Parts: sequence; structure tokens; C-alpha cells
Amino acid sequence: MASDNRKTLKTKTYYLWVGLFFVLLTGLIGFLYYSTAKIDYVWRWHRVPRYFVYENNVEIKSEIEGTVHKISIKNGKAVILIKNEATGESYDIYPENIMVSQGDYVYMGDVLSTHKQWETGLLLKGLWLTLKVSVIAIILGTILGLFGGIARVSSNPALKWASATYVETIRGSPLLVQIFIWYFVLGTLINNILAQYSINPLPPLWYGIASLACFAGAYVAEIVRAGIQSIHRGQSEAARSLGMTYSQAMRHVILPQAILRILPPLAGQFISLIKDSSLLGIIAIRELTKATREAVTSSLQPFELWFSCAILYLVLTFSLSLIVQYMERRMLVND
Repeated sequence: MASDNRKTLKTKTYYLWVGLFFVLLTGLIGFLYYSTAKIDYVWRWHRVPRYFVYENNVEIKSEIEGTVHKISIKNGKAVILIKNEATGESYDIYPENIMVSQGDYVYMGDVLSTHKQWETGLLLKGLWLTLKVSVIAIILGTILGLFGGIARVSSNPALKWASATYVETIRGSPLLVQIFIWYFVLGTLINNILAQYSINPLPPLWYGIASLACFAGAYVAEIVRAGIQSIHRGQSEAARSLGMTYSQAMRHVILPQAILRILPPLAGQFISLIKDSSLLGIIAIRELTKATREAVTSSLQPFELWFSCAILYLVLTFSLSLIVQYMERRMLVND
């Protein structure tokens, strides 16, 4: 009887706190709504979707000066052939939007046809680039951090001191400064070397990814080091007593246990990396934050667009958090 009463009381207490949470959440939403209603600003949320996808009016223009020699229909499309004394050009366009007739004389830049076409907006392009940069930087940073963390606990002084120097140097300087160094210093040197061998220079995107990967790798190295050292020394000694080498013990015994422990801090580091990618706009990489700034400049809608930008970052980081939690549950089940 006493056990049932305790269960009933625990259930009531649980639902009481759940109700309190939703009351606080409703109050917060109401406060935000009241605050937005009080400021002197005209909200235009209906204009935001065009920065994700929009219908663009595409114009097909003549690239040469000449006479419209022939207009024919082929496979559901119209083919316009323009000729002059020197050359000829053909254009595939939609037949219902032709703006010239056979025999017309057109100049370079004259519009031959127009049609509507759905295109990706600034925010969606910035979101895709942020996702691309973050994923590549996370992969490279994880690899770099894994080797750096193992080197930190190595008995080899060269590896240990090199890893410590890398970690302390990267963690002791701002990411913004590192981006500048990668782009303006290392980027200039590398592109000059490539130019000497007639190789195309690397775009700013890859220097931005390199700076993020090196920055994340230093923190991942410390996380890996802490995870390895959290495993009891007896695990390593038992593995060595079974005839395993140091590398075999690390690969088969220590790291599998350490990875399970370091997943939560790794998730936090990768979430920070996604947000840190917003600094790449300073080297002309149009990630999400830079794309939002450009959209605000052209539309004069700062509140709607910055709120949208924040929500998109939240979607990215929350999705990553869910993925890491899923991986953690799977590893616990397999363990």
C-alpha cells in the first residue's frame, strides 16, 4: 500500500513539473510576442521564403549580332538559329516565350526569350555551404584530433611534445586570427608555389576548412587524451599480458571504451564548430551568416532574417546532437 502511494505521489509530482515547464514556455513565448508588438517595426515574414527558394525570370540573350535565320521546333523546344557573315549561334528555348521572329535582325544582348525558373535563395545556399564546410572540417578535425590525442599519451617524447605544442598553440590563439593566417599567409605561400608549377590556386573555401579542422583538431586531441586516460591502467596491462602490442591494445581495448566516454564532449565541440564556421565570411566565403548579412542589406529586414538564420543554426546543431545520441545508444547496446 505504501509503495503504491509513493508511486502515485511520484507520478503527480512528475506531471506537476511538466505542467510548470509548459507554463514557463508559454509565458516566454507570450513575452516575446508582447515585446515584438511593442517595437516600432513592420514585420514582413511573407518575404522570407524568397530567400530560400524563388521563381526567377530567366532571359535568353543573343551572344552575337545577326539575323534570325531559322526557328524550328525540336523535341518540344524551339531552336533559334542566328547567323551573320562570320558565324552562327543556336539557342534552345521554350516555344511559348519566343520574343523574336524569323528574319528579325538582333544585336548582341537582345532578349530572345524569357521563362520562369525556380532557383535556390541566399539562405538555402548559405545553409548548404555551412553544412558542407562543417562536415568536412569535422571529419578532418576528428582524424587530426585522434592522432593528436594518441600522441599526447605516447611515451615517445617527440610525438608527445609535438602534439602538446600543437594543442597549446591552437587553443591559445583566437580562431579569427588563425583564419587570417591560413588565408593571407599560408594561402598566399601555397598559391604562389602552385602558380610556379602552373597549377590553379586553391579557393578560399579550402583554407577556411583547414583553419576550422586545425582548430577543432586541437580540442578533439585533448578530449581523446582525457578519454584514453580515463580508462583504468589495468585494461592496458591486461591487454599487454595477453601478448598484444601497444598499438593493438590501443586499437582493440582502450579506444573502443574511450570513444563511448568522449562522444558527449565531442558532440559539444562539433556543435561549436558549426557555429564557429560563421567567421569564414571574413574571407569571402558565403556561409549562412554572410548570406544572411547580404540578404539583410538588400531587403532591410534584419529581424526576420536573423531570426531565420538562428533557427537554421539550431536545426543543424540539434540534428547533430540527435545523431550523436543515437550513436551513443547504439554503442551502449552493442557493448
